[in-house]
Amino acid sequence: MLSGTRARGVQPLRQRRVRPRIWILDFYGSAVGKKAVMAVTGIVLLGFVLVHMLGNLHLYQGAEKMNWYGEYLREIGEPVLPRTGLLWIVRSLLIVSFALHIHAAATLTLMNRQSRQTKYQGGRDYLAANYAARTMRWSGVIVGLFVLYHLMDLTWGMGGADFTKGHPYENVVASLSRAPVAGVYIVANLLLGMHIYHGAWSLFQSLGWSHPRFNHWRRWFAMAFAAVIVIGNVSFPIAVLTGIVE
Repeated sequence: MLSGTRARGVQPLRQRRVRPRIWILDFYGSAVGKKAVMAVTGIVLLGFVLVHMLGNLHLYQGAEKMNWYGEYLREIGEPVLPRTGLLWIVRSLLIVSFALHIHAAATLTLMNRQSRQTKYQGGRDYLAANYAARTMRWSGVIVGLFVLYHLMDLTWGMGGADFTKGHPYENVVASLSRAPVAGVYIVANLLLGMHIYHGAWSLFQSLGWSHPRFNHWRRWFAMAFAAVIVIGNVSFPIAVLTGIVE
C-alpha cells in the first residue's frame, strides 16, 4: 500500500530545516538587551570622556606639555605596535561603541512607542521619568552633532580657525579665542553633563545593579561624575577667553 502511494507521486511530508538563531542577536532584539548594550557602551564612552578631559588639563601647563601629550598619544604601544596603532584601536572601539549606543537608543525608543497603547496619566513620577527620557533624546542628538564639529575643529582642522597639525595647544587657543565657538563649547558641555547624569544614573539599573539601599549613592555618583566632566571641559573655553591660557 505504501509503495503504491509513492508510485502515484504522493511524497511523505518533510520537515522544514530551521536555521539556528544567533542568541546574541535575539538578546539585542529585546528591550532588555538594548538597555544592556546602552549601559555597556555608555561605560566605555564615560571612561573616554573622563580620560579625555583629564588629558586636556595639560592645557594649563603650557604649550610644551600639551603638545608633548598629543605626541605621546601617537607613540603609545611602540615598538610592539606601529605608530598610532593603539590610538586607532581605541578610536575603533569608540566608533563601534558610539554607533551601538545610538542604534540601541533609537530602536528602543521605537519599541517603546509601538508598545505604548494608552497614555499614562499625569503624576510626579511619570513627569520626572518623561523629562529624563526627553532630555536624553535631544541632548544626545545635540551632543552627537557637537562631537562631529569638535573633530572637524580640533582634529581635522576644518573648523575655520588657524590649524597646525601636531600643535594641539595652539589649535585649542586659536579655536576657543572666538567667543561664538567658545559659547558653543560651553552650551554643548552643559548638555553633555545632563546626558551623563541621566546615563550614569540609569546604567546601574540596566545592568541589574539597583537596590533601594544604595540608590542614593547612584544618584550622588551620577551627579559628581557629570559635575567633574562639565567643570573641567567648561573651564577650557573660559580660561582661553579670560586670558588665563594664552
